[in-house]
Amino acid sequence: MPENLLELQPVAGRIGAEVRNVRLSAALEPATFAAIRAALLRHKVLFFRGQQHLDDSGQEGFAKLWGELVAHPTVPVRDGTGYLLELDSEHGGRANSWHTDVTFDLAYPQASILRAVEIPAAGGDTVWANTAQAYLDLPAPLRQLADQLWALHTNDYDYAARFNTDAAGLKRYREIFTSTIYETEHPVVRVHPETGERTLVLGHFVKKLLGLPTSDSDHLLQLLASYVTRLENTVRWRWSVGDVVIWDNRATQHYAINDYGDQRRVVRRVTVAGDIPVSVDGRTSLSRSERRQAAEAVRAPEQALAS
Repeated sequence: MPENLLELQPVAGRIGAEVRNVRLSAALEPATFAAIRAALLRHKVLFFRGQQHLDDSGQEGFAKLWGELVAHPTVPVRDGTGYLLELDSEHGGRANSWHTDVTFDLAYPQASILRAVEIPAAGGDTVWANTAQAYLDLPAPLRQLADQLWALHTNDYDYAARFNTDAAGLKRYREIFTSTIYETEHPVVRVHPETGERTLVLGHFVKKLLGLPTSDSDHLLQLLASYVTRLENTVRWRWSVGDVVIWDNRATQHYAINDYGDQRRVVRRVTVAGDIPVSVDGRTSLSRSERRQAAEAVRAPEQALAS
């Protein structure tokens, strides 16, 4: 089933398409799934309405068609599931900042699959941005600079300042989200392993650009981020219960809009294992723990000879 046989309706000019008349399940015909996968690589985000038949196990079963599933590195999965993360607005599930999922991990997820369980009467939309198009929008000198830059990503950042949270939210963040600290060095520009596109790897897990003073790093990150979040490169989705959205986590950022006050919003996410990013010049991302181990391995023979 070629992609052009799917009933696809683009939602925005540069990113996002709604797929109609497809019932998602673990039993999808291989040709149908192949067409959906091709559509995702092209449109970056796919929207499916009316998937109320999916429960937690059905969502996980469908997700397994995409590859090996991975749980969040620090946040516990929903009870009774193997990989499903529940984002509940009453328990801190308001990620209202631009990010790519879990980039503090070395091989962060290739794709995320999100299902709407409870949605506010108004508000709670999600916006996605096309980081491949953002890269193409950079002026040539800025693209050449970005190709050479590396950044440190971590789950340990100033959560209170970024999300304006209360003491309870900050306590939960420290006890759960940063129960293990991850620090990973990624290229600012990675080569997409399936499309060959160059995409910007940024978002709120970036602590700083390596090799630059903090002030220069901050200014340059703001400049690069401004190209990602240009309205021309985004798509906004108004959720309904039963909607399922799939995005290519290697070529997008997203932002869950926190504009619904005390209304409740519950969505559930499954992520598919990714690959280690590769830079334009062929180098791979590296975790800080691996860098320390490599340095220790080099020092050990030197120390032995010195003794």
